[in-house]
Amino acid sequence: RVLGLTQLKPAIQIFASIIRHNKSMASSVDQGDNIKYILVTGGVISGIGKGIISSSLGTLLKACGYRVTSIKIDPYINIDAGTFSPYEHGEVYVLDDGAEVDLDLGNYERYLDVTLHRDNNITTGKIYQQVINKERRGDFLGKTVQVVPHITDAVQEWVQRVARVPVDSSDQIPQICIVELGGVIGDIESMPFVEAFRQFQFNVGVNRFACIHVSLVPEPRTTGEQKTKPTQMSVRELRALGLSPHLLACRCATPLNQSAADKLAMFCHVAPAQVINVPDANSLYKVPIMLKDQGVHHFLLRHFQLDCGGPPTHVSLDDWHELAKRDAQALDEVHIGIVGKYVKFPDAYTSITKALEHACLDANLTLRIEYINSEDLEQGVGGERRVAYHNAWQRLCSAQGIIVPGGFGDRGVEGKINAIDWCRKMHRPFLGICLGMQCAVIEFARNVLGWRDANSTEFSKDTQHPVVIDMPEFNPGDMGGTMRLGKRRTTFVVDQSVSTVRRLYKNAPYVEERHRHRFEVNPKMVDELEQQGLRFTGRDGERMEILELAEHPYFVGVQFHPEYLSRPMRPSPVFTGLVLAVSGGLQKRHRMRLLSEQRSIDTEQVQLVDRLKALDGPSSTSAIVGGEGDVDNQ
Repeated sequence: RVLGLTQLKPAIQIFASIIRHNKSMASSVDQGDNIKYILVTGGVISGIGKGIISSSLGTLLKACGYRVTSIKIDPYINIDAGTFSPYEHGEVYVLDDGAEVDLDLGNYERYLDVTLHRDNNITTGKIYQQVINKERRGDFLGKTVQVVPHITDAVQEWVQRVARVPVDSSDQIPQICIVELGGVIGDIESMPFVEAFRQFQFNVGVNRFACIHVSLVPEPRTTGEQKTKPTQMSVRELRALGLSPHLLACRCATPLNQSAADKLAMFCHVAPAQVINVPDANSLYKVPIMLKDQGVHHFLLRHFQLDCGGPPTHVSLDDWHELAKRDAQALDEVHIGIVGKYVKFPDAYTSITKALEHACLDANLTLRIEYINSEDLEQGVGGERRVAYHNAWQRLCSAQGIIVPGGFGDRGVEGKINAIDWCRKMHRPFLGICLGMQCAVIEFARNVLGWRDANSTEFSKDTQHPVVIDMPEFNPGDMGGTMRLGKRRTTFVVDQSVSTVRRLYKNAPYVEERHRHRFEVNPKMVDELEQQGLRFTGRDGERMEILELAEHPYFVGVQFHPEYLSRPMRPSPVFTGLVLAVSGGLQKRHRMRLLSEQRSIDTEQVQLVDRLKALDGPSSTSAIVGGEGDVDNQ
């Protein structure tokens, strides 16, 4: 009465805005603000298995009934991994949306059976680019832009945003987010990320954040004793930066002995039960089981105040026990040669080796891989390299099946073509991927059609027979992200009776696989190639995606990268076909599938007859079973 309605109006507006803010906060909590976060850091050296441990931990938590997502932080300044040499960080892994990312995201997808996105890979370059773009737009209102708080805030916002993105078929917000910080604690480039998570643990709350430190416990041969001091120093550095590990995962060559575990618990400020023993294993499929046996999931769920016992959303660990058992007990061996130019660094072909492992596990076979340098297969190699030339050809001839993977540049290409020529003539099972398929086309054009100068415009601009050409999408300016990338559809243009690959894909009308290439088979020369027996059985419009060779046990080339979608429980069909062709089981698998399909059809017919009998009586089935009657009416 004293203030009057005019003076009360601003107060009412403020009160209403407070109510709206509270409702908004409650809604955001319901929509994923209660996500739990696990930060995985590394100590002493890099490359000790943070990715496998993170993936195995996610598998274990999914088996407990929780939806899990993963984020990989790479502290380098590159925007993404697309322009890396394979010798730098191993292979470039490609996601459905076309993102070129670190190979650890491949581990996450294979173990968790999820579909990640480009923002699940954070780099220093992405963070700084985002902050600088905001500064250029004036979003900071003239303030001085600094590492703290602007870079650290950007990291935290990115993590929280990506953690809410669904990654599985349920299309629901994940409940647990595992964040792997690349490199080693103490690296200069990772300092902003460590500081961001120091703040993050308090912003989200202590019961929603956990830190797992993966560190090396070396065992020098001179002493035969497990040394804990490097891990102690690493944890001391981590704690000095404001993060204390909740679990200490100790990587060692042999199982961690009790005295070393007790010493680590004492000096690293953790309970003895929080020291996790992760020794070298003969099978990576044992790592989730190893973590489970030590109760890692129980500790984390208690820390997060979560219950264990919900319905599993992935596969139970019984399946992982079965994988490890198959891996250990398989007796028959297949010998596969990988012909490439990055063979000195096997991580360059990680997804291919994993896809081969999945196919061999499915067929109960043991895998032996022979890495063959394609340069050593080239004619004219003499002098000091003459021995390497003969050794390379000896290894090639001893392999039961050959894979020619993708790549860029002309180095080693002629050696790949020579290997393909030998596979075609000797009826040796062959799988060409991306550039491997293009090399198969070049080889066929040279040696079957007689076009001796046939080549790709990537290697020879002036060739009179450009059987492989650059695509219209190719941008010769910027290199990063300018290829044909991501998941795309390939349609089969022939029946399964003609196409082995279509039979392997269970007679599907089309397949969707991931791509990464700048060049393609020249559509103007396809008719002449097919007239001589090279069949392009899968296409995307005018683009040739799958080639097969008639009258050959297994001669397959694919423009896409089937290895990216291979999973331990669902191996890639083309890799399965190669392994079965090598072991002599390909035709048997086809016959078994056809028999299964026939039995399924017979069962459906019996069920249909039974339903008709129940509805209309015995006379209604006469047309179906071959009796007399009005067929149209029946």
